[in-house]
Amino acid sequence: MESYLNENFGGVLAKNSSEEALQRWRKLCGFVKNPKRRFRFTANLSKRYEAEAMRRSNQEKLRVAVLVSKAALQFIHGITVSSEYHIPEEVKAAGFQIDAEELGSIVEGHSIQKLKEHGGVEGIANKLLTSTTNGLGSDKHLLNHRQEIFGINKFTESQVRSFWIYVWEALQDMTLMILGVCAFVSLIVGIIMEGWPKGAHDGLGIVASILLVVFVTATSDYRQSLQFKDLDKEKKKISIQVTRNGFRQKMSIYDLLPGDVVHLAIGDQVPADGLFISGFSLLINESSLTGEAEPVMVTSQNPFLLSGTKVQDGSCKMLVTTVGMRTQWGKLLATLSEGGDDETPLQVKLNGVATIIGKIGLFFAVVTFAVLVQSLFSRKFREGTYWSWSGEEMLEMLEYFAVAVTIVVVAVPEGLPLAVTLSLAFAMKKMMNDKALVRHLAACETMGSSTSICSDKTGTLTTNHMVVVKAYICGNVKEVKSSKEAPGSLSEIPRSSVKMLLQSIFNNTGGEIVINKDGKLEILGTPTETALLEFGLTLGGDFKAERKASKLVKVEPFNSEKKRMGVVLELPEGGFRAHTKGASEIILSACDKFIDPNGDVVPFDETSLNSFKYTIDQFAGEALRTLCLACMEMGNEFSDKDSIPVKGLTCLGIVGIKDPVRPGVKESVSVCRSAGITVRMVTGDNINTAKAIARECGILTDGGIAIEGPEFREKSLEELKEIIPKIQVMARSSPLDKHTLVRHLKGMFDEVVAVTGDGTNDAPALHEADIGLAMGIAGTEVAKESADVIILDDNFSTIVTVAKWGRSVYINIQKFVQFQLTVNVVALIVNFSSACLTGNAPLTAVQLLWVNMIMDTLGALALATEPPNDELMKRTPVGRKGNFISNVMWRNILGQSLYQFAIIWFLQTSGKALFRLKGSDSNLILNTLIFNSFVFCQVFNEISSREMEKIDVFEGILKNYVFVAVLSCTVLFQIIIIEFLGTFANTTPLTLGQWFFSIFIGFLGMPIAAAVKMIPVGST
Repeated sequence: MESYLNENFGGVLAKNSSEEALQRWRKLCGFVKNPKRRFRFTANLSKRYEAEAMRRSNQEKLRVAVLVSKAALQFIHGITVSSEYHIPEEVKAAGFQIDAEELGSIVEGHSIQKLKEHGGVEGIANKLLTSTTNGLGSDKHLLNHRQEIFGINKFTESQVRSFWIYVWEALQDMTLMILGVCAFVSLIVGIIMEGWPKGAHDGLGIVASILLVVFVTATSDYRQSLQFKDLDKEKKKISIQVTRNGFRQKMSIYDLLPGDVVHLAIGDQVPADGLFISGFSLLINESSLTGEAEPVMVTSQNPFLLSGTKVQDGSCKMLVTTVGMRTQWGKLLATLSEGGDDETPLQVKLNGVATIIGKIGLFFAVVTFAVLVQSLFSRKFREGTYWSWSGEEMLEMLEYFAVAVTIVVVAVPEGLPLAVTLSLAFAMKKMMNDKALVRHLAACETMGSSTSICSDKTGTLTTNHMVVVKAYICGNVKEVKSSKEAPGSLSEIPRSSVKMLLQSIFNNTGGEIVINKDGKLEILGTPTETALLEFGLTLGGDFKAERKASKLVKVEPFNSEKKRMGVVLELPEGGFRAHTKGASEIILSACDKFIDPNGDVVPFDETSLNSFKYTIDQFAGEALRTLCLACMEMGNEFSDKDSIPVKGLTCLGIVGIKDPVRPGVKESVSVCRSAGITVRMVTGDNINTAKAIARECGILTDGGIAIEGPEFREKSLEELKEIIPKIQVMARSSPLDKHTLVRHLKGMFDEVVAVTGDGTNDAPALHEADIGLAMGIAGTEVAKESADVIILDDNFSTIVTVAKWGRSVYINIQKFVQFQLTVNVVALIVNFSSACLTGNAPLTAVQLLWVNMIMDTLGALALATEPPNDELMKRTPVGRKGNFISNVMWRNILGQSLYQFAIIWFLQTSGKALFRLKGSDSNLILNTLIFNSFVFCQVFNEISSREMEKIDVFEGILKNYVFVAVLSCTVLFQIIIIEFLGTFANTTPLTLGQWFFSIFIGFLGMPIAAAVKMIPVGST
């Protein structure tokens, strides 16, 4: 079966599946009882094609509009063409001088002319009653009024489907509809023959069973949909830096209003349409809207920013003009969600299993019906009454047909693919509590197969709470112990050097020091920037005064490719000065001068250069992050179009930043190793720092290799093939190195790779990996969008939790499949063999529907929601080529099926003699005993299925409340069916001895299952 599944249903990948693979498996699913339910969590390809066509059309319209407006600029630039603009009355009454439509036409149409007519960006701000410096006020009444006029920054969402929709979809099951017709005919014939109410019992029994199945199924599906809705809300939580009331603060993008001042940096998604106020080197990627891959430079000459586009480089302040569904992005989003997510590999495989078993079940159902009808005809032929048919014989024929249809109901495991979704939904909800937000269903199951994790260092293995603890300034190593002690400990540094350092620290930064609502100083920015700004304050610096003292002319933001950041300042005394900071070795190699202990700029000689290099290695050996600060006098000639120099710099000093290893990381790495998962550290830091941290975490072992990115890039394919399995640390790596490593691990070594990333440039590696893990705190929006899972606390231990849940999902599905296939096999063989040999089926339609519910919806609830345990991380990973239905599962299925079939066959042949059953109701009592024993076999088999290889199946059973509740309900309903619903379910009350026998028969299946588990089989 596994080879058939791999050949026909194995082409679908965890991500980036081809359209051909998605189409192929759909065509192979020939026999489907309820397509609406079975394919609910699969991609709607036709809707997806429609959405894609609409998206392309919208992109083309927008691209043409942008090109036309840019071309028109050449003609109208500098010409003032006055066009009368009439402010709508309600807008004027609210105090605003411009409405949403006009704002939309300016930004979306890239209309420089209209912008000029309204007085430029400042004019628009005034008309929106806002300030480009302080932003909007915080008066709630005024904000609500603004919201009424301009709308909210929310997009149209698909409506929550009501419970009754799921009931209707559950009723779409073809076999249930046929059974419904059978029940109707049975009711009519029964009432005509035997009158009301006796003649209605059989028909009403089937109707009640159908309704029970439908409502239990619908309830389960509806609860799943609510879980997905909650997760969807979590996915959409995006915060952005905004200035309101003069204070910089974090705010949800959904609270933005026209007039807000938003701060954008590399990796951010533009949250609404707006206008550029100020900024540096701003490159915007508009491909999501226009389809154009070439980034657009946004400046005060081209100030238009569109919602949904991404900041590729630079930073800026933006004035929000248009929000929500008034933006082009809002209109596009409405079409993009139509197609749904791709189905997961497990869902597809289980659709394959359901298809195979469905075909077998259909064959057995047809043969069973044929055999039962043939036995009826033979009897009538012997009696010579084949031309005259009584109502009872018609009902008998109808019952045979109902049994055949019910065999199909039981045989086709329609719930298999949905069990995956149920298990994934349960796991995703629980993982959310464990600080992991799963964006794509498939990632949950793929993580369970992962064999390799490539992790960042900063913030993932370390705490990301950085502080400068050492500095090498003016040729001396200084310890920076605390804010209070620092000024004294650094007092020996010449005043001119301190002044230059402060100018570098406070101007060459992506961070900011602001006064918060409580009137206290607050440092904003990345942890590295925060540590440096804190160091600047301990040196006695004043951030605002330093920023006002000189004018920023050019900014080159930090880039993980270049590993440096630079600015050019126009000095108050005249002339320009460049400041650069970044990776110590890279910046130091660009320096030819340094500041000596007297504060004088002197050229490097061999001794002084070696002293700097030794200090870098010494700091790195102490697991400190090292940064080099440098500057250069630029003279009086500089244009913002010129590049910041990368040679001839003067070294101002080296700082050592402490970023402690997170508690629990060493233990988590050890857990991964015992689980057969290789952990690799991939970092942009100095190799000595990386090695020190890697040893502390337990990642770098005696046989492992630590390599630098530039060296890795130079290796040939043959050399890579040899060293990649041994690489445990890659330092000074670029995002391209990470991408190359992931590609080779997947391609050369067939590993299932998980990769962490936080920067914009990590997006290709996150996309390439089997599981992309983005950081929730440090990660940019671009990285999060490319990821499959967002680690909300940026903690490596959470990644291990995700792997544990992934394994739990995979094994839970295996347990459920093992349980369901056992019920399938036994129910099929029992009814088929009995029909062939005795001419009647021991399990009636109503009884089979109840069995179907036990094994389908209730079985999935019980087994597919089992929480993970620590034992899971002591197994080897499944990897890319592991068989889903393993030899272990086949052994358990066959062992349990043989036992159950043997017991039921024994009861059929010798049950009457064993229990001394005589009289007209002996057959009814025997069939009730068979049905009861069969159900209790499933109850105890469900407990045995909790572990596929371990003998002890009771460990932790009481902690799984869902399992206990499902089992209790099953037993309770079984008692009610036998003792009180006999007329509907074709059962009769049993004696205490018969009850004990049924339960004992079921319980005996557990030691049998334990004995079967001791039979050795191959793992695949």
